[in-house]
Amino acid sequence: MPPRCLIGLCVALCATPSLALAARASAPLLRASHAAAIAPPQLRTNAAKQLRMAADEPPSLRPGEFKLYPYRWVQLGYLSVLALLSDWVCFSVAAAPSTFEAAYNHDPATLIDIFLFTNVLFCLLEPAIVRRAGLRNVVVGAGTAMAVGCALRSGLPTSAVLQPYSAVVAGTVLVGAAQPFFQCTPPLLSATWFGADERALATAVAINFNQVGIATAFLVGGAMATSSSGLGTYFNVITIATFIVAIGAALQFRERPPTPPTGSAAARIAAEESEAPPENFLVTARQLLQTPGFLPPLCAFVGSIAISNVVSAFVEETLTNAGFASQATIDYAGAGFQAAIVLGGIVLGGYVDRTKAFKQTTLVCLGASLLLLLPLGLDGTPKWVILPALLALGALVGPVQPINAELAVEVAYPADENSIEALQQLCGNLFSALLVPVAERAARVDLPMGDSGAGVHGDTVLLGLIALGAFGYFTTFDAELKRSELDCESDPSGVSSCDVVMESVPQERPASAVIAQLSEESPPKAGGGA
Repeated sequence: MPPRCLIGLCVALCATPSLALAARASAPLLRASHAAAIAPPQLRTNAAKQLRMAADEPPSLRPGEFKLYPYRWVQLGYLSVLALLSDWVCFSVAAAPSTFEAAYNHDPATLIDIFLFTNVLFCLLEPAIVRRAGLRNVVVGAGTAMAVGCALRSGLPTSAVLQPYSAVVAGTVLVGAAQPFFQCTPPLLSATWFGADERALATAVAINFNQVGIATAFLVGGAMATSSSGLGTYFNVITIATFIVAIGAALQFRERPPTPPTGSAAARIAAEESEAPPENFLVTARQLLQTPGFLPPLCAFVGSIAISNVVSAFVEETLTNAGFASQATIDYAGAGFQAAIVLGGIVLGGYVDRTKAFKQTTLVCLGASLLLLLPLGLDGTPKWVILPALLALGALVGPVQPINAELAVEVAYPADENSIEALQQLCGNLFSALLVPVAERAARVDLPMGDSGAGVHGDTVLLGLIALGAFGYFTTFDAELKRSELDCESDPSGVSSCDVVMESVPQERPASAVIAQLSEESPPKAGGGA
């Protein structure tokens, strides 16, 4: 397989801002923190009692009283940096393929293959493991496994001597197995620790922060791994960084805050005592796909992954064709694209948190991405247009993923967030893996535009069709924001744009009917084995 294609596959399976979530199944229950006037008194009393028993401060906690703890940002920081480190390892040898091959007499593509296949296997196992072990245990355990894997690849960081190839392979397997637990848990972290006006922002940071790892691999790896000793030192730097973060996570990462941040988080706590046995992940996936309103966010998520991954894989070729000759300029432009994805997610995620404008924001991002793709693939585009278009594309196409991860949780609530994100990631990863070699072939084709002699590259046309298809299908989205409905009813002053949220409830159904339905539903549970 061509090295460029392999790098693209690594982007597809590592760089996706990854699946995430709450590893707890929500059982049928009356949502504990709904307005007192709506819930029947007996159910209201039982739910409140469950909520107090689950909290660290039972005497003072009453339904409708929710607190945000500053420590939530520490939790988000650890998960984000762990995601960064995992993708740094994923792309480490891709940044210096000739140096690695000269040192080990092995194709670096083989090492990437090993990482990717391990990653896919543990993506399938991740929902069941998270549900059984809990958020803290899987994050700390995966961080430890990643640190051990990096140590196998580098040896003791006191020497730049390269380790045997078998040790490098074993270490790569461990890191590949650890990565899904950072990719798939951001929505769970957001739902557990963050308020209703912060969840999209928190998910955007955690899901997209692996893009910084990709940029780090190419900038640091390209500068350090210029010789065998430099490669050894480079691996040592990665190992030291992973051990520092893994130890910090073991000491400071927590399962949940002392009291729930929202009504929907409180409902999850109240449900834990009455959980039903979990469904098989395939059964859960089928139930999610049949949930009204679930498919448009899934389509937007997959389309966003496909566009960002293909652009990432072929950014060097794009800039070279545009006349950029400096490798440093190309490296910095590629890193800028990854950084724009993260910054765009922060800005637009915060905007969606405040406005709940999931649909409008997604449509604007997909529509703008369609327009921004054109100058990247059009012959004769001036250099001063290429770089701004590349950065703007990253800032707009990247946020579609975390925004629609949160939207999928909204429409499928009270389904398990971890299973939702796992399903989105698997669909996006597989589609991207299939798309990269197709895009590589399409890039060799120039389609003429008019009589000017200028043409547009085939891969640009392909990505444009994906953006257009995702845009068109997403216009059909029309579903309730169920989780935000609960949060608005339990704590109206703590949630922005409740008027927008409640407009999504069909007019023929009064609030009492909505609550009654939610109390009777049997939501999909976290997956067992595939």
